[in-house]
Amino acid sequence: MEKQPAFSPSEASELYSIDRWGGGYFAINPSGRVSVFPKRNGEEIDLMDVVAEAKRRKLAFPLVVRFHDLLRDRVETINATFAQVIQEAGYTSPYRGVFPIKVNQLREVVEEILDAGRPWHFGIEAGSKPELLAALAVHSDPESLLVCNGYKDTSFIRTALMGRKLGKKVILVVEKLEELVHILRVAAEMRVEPFIGLRVRLLSKGAGKWATSGGENAKFGLSTADLVEASDRLHESGLAHCLKLVHFHVGSQVPDIVTIKRAVREAARFYAKLSKMGHDLGHLDVGGGLGVDYDGSRTTFDSSMNYSMEEYVRDIVYTVKEVCDSESVPHPVLVSESGRAIVAQHSVLIVETFGAIEKNNPSSRVAAQPGDEGARLLADMLEIETNLHEKNRLENLHDAQEIRDRAQSMFDLGLLDLRSKAGIETLYWRIAARIVDLFKKADHIPEEVREIEIAIGDQYLCNFSVFQSLLDHWALGQLFPVMPIHRLDEHPDRNATLVDITCDSDGKVAKFIDFQDVKETLPLHRWQPGEPYYLGFFLAGAYQDIMGDLHNLFGRVNEMHIYLDEDEDSGHYVEEILPGSTIGQVLSLTQWDVNELARQMKAQTDAAIKSDRLKPNEAMRLLDDYERTLTAYTYLNFDDQHRS
Repeated sequence: MEKQPAFSPSEASELYSIDRWGGGYFAINPSGRVSVFPKRNGEEIDLMDVVAEAKRRKLAFPLVVRFHDLLRDRVETINATFAQVIQEAGYTSPYRGVFPIKVNQLREVVEEILDAGRPWHFGIEAGSKPELLAALAVHSDPESLLVCNGYKDTSFIRTALMGRKLGKKVILVVEKLEELVHILRVAAEMRVEPFIGLRVRLLSKGAGKWATSGGENAKFGLSTADLVEASDRLHESGLAHCLKLVHFHVGSQVPDIVTIKRAVREAARFYAKLSKMGHDLGHLDVGGGLGVDYDGSRTTFDSSMNYSMEEYVRDIVYTVKEVCDSESVPHPVLVSESGRAIVAQHSVLIVETFGAIEKNNPSSRVAAQPGDEGARLLADMLEIETNLHEKNRLENLHDAQEIRDRAQSMFDLGLLDLRSKAGIETLYWRIAARIVDLFKKADHIPEEVREIEIAIGDQYLCNFSVFQSLLDHWALGQLFPVMPIHRLDEHPDRNATLVDITCDSDGKVAKFIDFQDVKETLPLHRWQPGEPYYLGFFLAGAYQDIMGDLHNLFGRVNEMHIYLDEDEDSGHYVEEILPGSTIGQVLSLTQWDVNELARQMKAQTDAAIKSDRLKPNEAMRLLDDYERTLTAYTYLNFDDQHRS
């Protein structure tokens, strides 16, 4: 393997912007590998050590690695920030955050969050009956909240009110006026006083990809007229005191702090006015929206945010205090549903590259049949390459394009052989790559050169499914930081897009974070056959685990759950391994009975033995292979190639 020029950790950090989006959790160590700092202190975990541990345990890739100490740090950070700002502002009520489990419903994640948040009475939010059933079981702190959002039927309401009977602070948030009547009726039947919240439909609109989840045309929430009617009905029922919370949601991943400020001010005013209508409210839920700076640009771009957590918290606390003081209303307990900002950073998806499609490969041979038209075109192309320099770079590009077009026309007519066509195309891409290099330091780069720079990029074949592990990238164009997790002491001399192993042309990653814009290719090192090359997809812990689909029946990926431990030689230990889906498991999800499949295959091998197509021993070996494969991981396995 040819050693690339030396590359320093600082150069690698700048190239991949890891210091910008890493938030103190990720950095490049002196060995040219990515390290994780789960507590943002000196305790680090080398991701390649994690890879080595996975291999020792026979865990195939792709692999999700969850750093539970990092998850705890996120919970502690948001709670400590609210506590600090509340104290400095002279705010007279506490913060009682809840984790919306729709962001990541995995039991290990939810339990870790609740345990980390116990000192602050951190609660949970559920938006469906399955989520509520799980939440009721793990919710054990009588001081923390269990907020119920989403549309509700009788079963949902009864389950929530069961929590009230158990002494839990379960708040049923009314999404439409009819729900209030329904809740009051079921509560009367169960002889329990409900805790009720009202979701306000604000005029303030959201921003970013989820802007439509807020505003007056939002899917959920009550209008001003609905709020008045809800208040009247509660008074008429003698249950005005049961209204405990005002809720709003302006959207997920809000990139602009001005949006949040405006929405909080409007909601605080609703809270104050409802309080004055004779309701002992006590809680204001500002919903979700706290962003994650995926690209590190600190801008209002969809995949970024122009504010810090501290600014977010400060704007909420001081705005609510100002409005309530002006209305002479007691300060409410502040509630937020910041799921993305808690879980996004805690998991890393590690994928293995198993091949590369290169358009510009310097080692490709150039040849043509002597004396034919292909040889003349090839000679013209070689002359362009020989005389290429900065002054005539654009003219040379046009000449090379013209020759390639002529070659294609001749090939279409059957006048050009395959070897000559291959040689001309090889030279064209070689020339195109040199022209792109000649424009690197130019003040102005023509659009056609920019397009060529993208076109000459390689395609790296990666053993994963975009649809399973990065659904938001495919569906919404969400950007995630992607970079190699090793060889970062070498200069990355290739630019590539990433393609997955599904049969869908959309199964690719062709948009990457950049400090100033969105990049079409990612700088990578040359792929070497037989040598593993690993990429990390970062900040993907929110939504991706749950929303991934079964395209091509690629199922859930293997997981490792890691904790720091100074008593371990490595400084950490693997607390749990969750195996990914097997082929048999995903087949069963689509109504295939694996025992019936095996029976049908046995019938076919028996028939092959009877017809002398197979000998009995060979037939049994083939059947064993088939049945063993049904229990295998759904993704590709390249252990044999690496051993060779």
